[in-house]
Amino acid sequence: MATMTLIQAITDALASEMRLNDDIVVLGEDVGRNGGVFRATDGLQTEFGEDRVMDTPLCESGIIGAAVGMALYGLRPVPEIQFLDFIYPAFDQIVSEVAKMRYRSGGQYTTPMVIRTPYGGGIKGGHYHSQSTEVYFTHTAGLKVVIPSTPYDAKGLLLSCLRQDDPVLFLEPKAIYRKAKGEVPEEDYTVPLGEAAVRREGSDITLVCWGAMLPVCMEAAKRADDDGISCEVIDLRTLVPLDETTLLESVKKTGRMIVVHEAQRTSGFGGELIAIVAEKALEYLEAPVKRVTGFDTPFPYTLEDVYMPDPDRVLRAILETSRYVS
Repeated sequence: MATMTLIQAITDALASEMRLNDDIVVLGEDVGRNGGVFRATDGLQTEFGEDRVMDTPLCESGIIGAAVGMALYGLRPVPEIQFLDFIYPAFDQIVSEVAKMRYRSGGQYTTPMVIRTPYGGGIKGGHYHSQSTEVYFTHTAGLKVVIPSTPYDAKGLLLSCLRQDDPVLFLEPKAIYRKAKGEVPEEDYTVPLGEAAVRREGSDITLVCWGAMLPVCMEAAKRADDDGISCEVIDLRTLVPLDETTLLESVKKTGRMIVVHEAQRTSGFGGELIAIVAEKALEYLEAPVKRVTGFDTPFPYTLEDVYMPDPDRVLRAILETSRYVS
């Protein structure tokens, strides 16, 4: 195995699959000659040529609109949006065309594409380069939403996405692009969609997270050990499809749950998870479910460290939840 960062694993997945499938094409702003703003596509244009790795104008609606046509005519496009914050000019194409094509055509047509985009804070990018708005897309029927947290998953999940016929929004947590390192098989493998990962076994509290919040929760869980509190950490990996089984099994075991996400609190995906637990495992809960999230404000520049959940905030929630007595 090779040791890779999360972004290296993404590049490796793209290159290896492009060698196997000539129908895969990459397009987006600066993805070719410059290898992308974070260098996720570095070297791909040199290997595969300008016909398969295409620099586009600064026009997100055009990038996704072109990808729709490519997909309908048999290609498997991988459009990149430089930051999730810039995706909204293409929102209509994604919601109305990409996600709905199979349904509106009665299954005659599909739009197999993987829309890659970095999301979240952690790089001092300010409010136009740091938002976590994954919930806009989890509300869209026909679209899968995938978020890797480790290099191993980044490659395996991306390969799974590239090989199926439904459109996917593949969100890459830029805060850990180069911080997350791990062993990644150089040979072919996949990580199935819709299966969460239990990153840490525990018996007292379930911590649920995804993306860059995984290392935050792992550190908080480690600190909680000093207080005699055993935390189980669940990394969802895919928000759509969602692995309800792993989530519910963990909550039934621990009786307590904390959801951690970067997005602002109101209408965040954590609310959906809490609703699922309330509907299907309410009798197992021994304390109210807590959320540790971003705040209901625009993402700040100078106060980024205050806005984003950190191990201290998660640990406080762990201590409060563990001490709750009904």
